Amino acid sequence: MAAQNGKDLLIKVDLTGDGQFETIAGLRATRVSFNAESVDVTSLESAGGWRELLSGAGVKSASISGSGVFKDEGTDERARQIFFDGETPEFQVIIPDFGTVEGAFQVTSLEYAGSHDGEASYELALASAGQLTFVAL
Repeated sequence: MAAQNGKDLLIKVDLTGDGQFETIAGLRATRVSFNAESVDVTSLESAGGWRELLSGAGVKSASISGSGVFKDEGTDERARQIFFDGETPEFQVIIPDFGTVEGAFQVTSLEYAGSHDGEASYELALASAGQLTFVAL
């Protein structure tokens, strides 16, 4: 597999709830993380004293973070609305040459910054809020 262009990792949000996703504008850096908690079922009878994990148990989660500059009033406004209203709308994450992850996420952090001689910037963090689907490319 050839190297991937970072700008092709996209975070999209359903702006109106009708399944039409729009890329969150102005993002310069993005990160996606998938996690699965393990359930330890090790006992005194575990072979050789090795840890044993319960297959298929535990909590799965995903987190997304991004940072960038303001470029599009619509997606900037939607991100603020999602945070302040505590909504969990559908998001899509396009991972180049890998696939698309889709599902409900909550905006868990929204930060704004700026300096007197630079652009205003923002950072946001999302946490999965339900089952995610994955479609391979």
